[in-house]
Amino acid sequence: MTRLSAATLGTLPATFEIPRYDRAQVKTGVVHLGLGAFHRAHQATFFDDALAAGDPRWGILGVSNRSAEPGRSLAAQDGLYTVVARDGDAIAPRVIGANRGVMVLADGAAPVIAAIAVPETHIVTLTITEKGYRQRPGGGSLDPDDPGIRHDIANPQAPETIPGLLVAALARRKATVATGLNVISCDNLPANGARLREAVLTMAREVDPALHDWIAAQIAFPSTMVDRIVPATTQDDIAQFAAQTGVTDAAMVKTEPFRQWVIESVLTADVPDFARFGVTLTRDVTAWELAKLRMLNAAHSTMAFCGMLAGFAFVHEVIATGPGRRIVEELWDENQTTLRATEGLDVAAYRAATLARFANTALHHKLIQIAADGSQKVPPRIIAPLGERLARGMASPVLLRALAAWLVCLTDGPGAARPISLQDPRAEALRGLMRGETRQQVGTLVSRSGLFEAPVFGGDSFQSALAAEIDHLRRDPAAALTL
Repeated sequence: MTRLSAATLGTLPATFEIPRYDRAQVKTGVVHLGLGAFHRAHQATFFDDALAAGDPRWGILGVSNRSAEPGRSLAAQDGLYTVVARDGDAIAPRVIGANRGVMVLADGAAPVIAAIAVPETHIVTLTITEKGYRQRPGGGSLDPDDPGIRHDIANPQAPETIPGLLVAALARRKATVATGLNVISCDNLPANGARLREAVLTMAREVDPALHDWIAAQIAFPSTMVDRIVPATTQDDIAQFAAQTGVTDAAMVKTEPFRQWVIESVLTADVPDFARFGVTLTRDVTAWELAKLRMLNAAHSTMAFCGMLAGFAFVHEVIATGPGRRIVEELWDENQTTLRATEGLDVAAYRAATLARFANTALHHKLIQIAADGSQKVPPRIIAPLGERLARGMASPVLLRALAAWLVCLTDGPGAARPISLQDPRAEALRGLMRGETRQQVGTLVSRSGLFEAPVFGGDSFQSALAAEIDHLRRDPAAALTL
């Protein structure tokens, strides 16, 4: 059995795509915050493309928020890992050589601050999940009551949060190299770049008004849309890969062949030739991100909540059923009315491609993984389009079902086909609001949770309809996929 390393690259099976560039010449031009499977399967592959094309500036320093495990696994393999694209029984392994090292933020922010501040760093990318932005529930501004935010404003040189880290690093950059930077959010958030910019500028204003003005003038925060399905890699996946290929790779990630990256064309400083490597540069990221949030992501969440109530564990299991496919198609019919056209976006083709991606039996994308952190995901994916359609007087039975299914899953509704325990930063607070009679629960939830900002959610008609859906799913959770 071959262990993946620099020494064994030349001995890998011919089916492997391996780095052909001189890794010793690669410079660190990217600092990535939130090192995890998605980044390694998505953004890192684009930067690896740039290295393969002969531009050595785009090596990546990965920053893990807390866990040292990614660093240990990568260090044992000379920074190398395999992206395994699976489609049914077919696999396409590609070894990524762009990694230049790993830092762990929990061990101290100072080295990360220094890495962002050096002139060779041109890009900071982030996959820190919705929670990492420390904003008010429902996607509002920076949360002034967040303990970490309060700490970072009072102690700007010893930050505990990502907004605080960026402010400290940009302050160092302003004082030393005084050159611009691209800070690129790659999280599934509406207007993710604008939200990140707002968080950083709000904190910078509190720390140093002059720093605020410099960041506003010199630092680009483009919004983006990223798309690639990357299920969690298990030890069974690693063992199966080793059995299939004869290669042991403890840091491998599994994914699908499809990948997409759309970046707002407001970049500053140096960047790779993104368009050459399949990245879409556009002034209108909103149309693309809405399509992804309200088609792929909303369908994922709907299948997760309804599918778990109905007793399923994986995406491909749900989409293989008649009811599962119908509820996804009808959800898309509803949400497509809230999208807007833009150049290059073919919604019909996107729907067809997404349906095929859901059916990929090789991914084993767990519903419980998709369902985590629903209080962060449900507002942009489900509640926002539901509110828009309600305001137009349009019935939205699938969106309503998805919302009710989330609440039933969150509160461990009686009669569920299997026990459900969702991870969510607001789980206990939302469960507290959902105690008592169903109709009263819904009214309390709408008025106190902060999730339902549109006035249409305050009406008796909506609250009665949602209460009826919750009652129905609690009585018959197995029918969650059937309207």
